Amino acid sequence: MSVIKDENTLLNTIKRIDQKIDKLNDQKIIAFFDSLGLAGREDISAAADFLKWETILVVVPNRHISHELKYYKYSIARLSFVTNPNAKEIHIFDFKEWDNITRNKTQFQVRELLKTSFGGVRNNAERLN
Repeated sequence: MSVIKDENTLLNTIKRIDQKIDKLNDQKIIAFFDSLGLAGREDISAAADFLKWETILVVVPNRHISHELKYYKYSIARLSFVTNPNAKEIHIFDFKEWDNITRNKTQFQVRELLKTSFGGVRNNAERLN
């Protein structure tokens, strides 16, 4: 005997509420990216389906920015942050791509990867060597 009288109705109600929560979180993500000035950038508009990603990886260029945005990591679902000191600006990527590329890599290998990928750009002196 079940304590819940109509389990299907309860599950359907919970499902509808979860869908509303997801839509509201998508609005939070869009507002967050707008406030960062990412809305008008060509590289971001090329990744316009970022709301379809399960988790969005936000790559920031330094720890100061990372610290400033730390609060949003906890208040907006589906966002993950990585600091890439080789990046010149904030970038977004699909977290699954990041996870697949960095899986089974050492910390040194990940640092080397960040020099040329995920927003990283080596400076001209390093390119000449």
